[in-house]
Amino acid sequence: MIKVTVIIPAYNGAAYIHKAIDSALIQDVPMEILVINDCSPDDTDKAMEKYSNNPAVTYIKNEKNMGVAKTRNKGVSMARGDYVAFLDCDDYWAEGKLKKQLDVIERDGTVLCSTARELLTPEGEPTGRIIPVKEKLTYKDLLKQNPINCSSVLVKTEVAKEFPMHHEDSHEDYIMWLEILRKYGRASAVNEPLLKYRLSTTGKSGNKLQSAKMTFMVYRYMGFSLIKSLFCFACYTLNGVMKYAKSFLK
Repeated sequence: MIKVTVIIPAYNGAAYIHKAIDSALIQDVPMEILVINDCSPDDTDKAMEKYSNNPAVTYIKNEKNMGVAKTRNKGVSMARGDYVAFLDCDDYWAEGKLKKQLDVIERDGTVLCSTARELLTPEGEPTGRIIPVKEKLTYKDLLKQNPINCSSVLVKTEVAKEFPMHHEDSHEDYIMWLEILRKYGRASAVNEPLLKYRLSTTGKSGNKLQSAKMTFMVYRYMGFSLIKSLFCFACYTLNGVMKYAKSFLK
């Protein structure tokens, strides 16, 4: 009866992980939650004691550090739900998020659905900034920008297994979305800030120059020519500037 498998990779997230797990537990869909500790040196083990008697939560520990992409892939390989939902341990969801996505993805006949997101400070306080998302997204749209945040994604499990994440030295999730839409054509989205996204100064997106380099690597890993990669990157940069400018103006 499991409809959704929620995959939460954990690394140095002991301070936030209760918020993430609890936000998944309040979703009104039959689910299992896989929390995978990627050899985190913090107090994640202690934090997870809260859920030791909760049958919906399975706690898994990697024997060695695998990185977030392989850790998510491990969760996908273990998933028993029809759909997989990714959730980073420092993010959390609004109530009703998964149900709304299931309704949309089944209505539209798509294989992947994302949501808009509200940006939080590193301390978890609202910034007042919301990043919207188009309710219909094509492969061509995705070549020019990546509005799909990993913690917002609901995707069919069989599709997640077909296109595992790879190339963690770039944006492995962006590659996954591109590969999925290149085959399946389009994705859906709920344009509501159902994801509460914590900004980070240490993650991949925290260093904008490094993030830009990794975005360009995405296009090269997709097998695009240098000219096509440069064109896509130019579009990506322009759309990124416009996206954040609009979020500040609202």
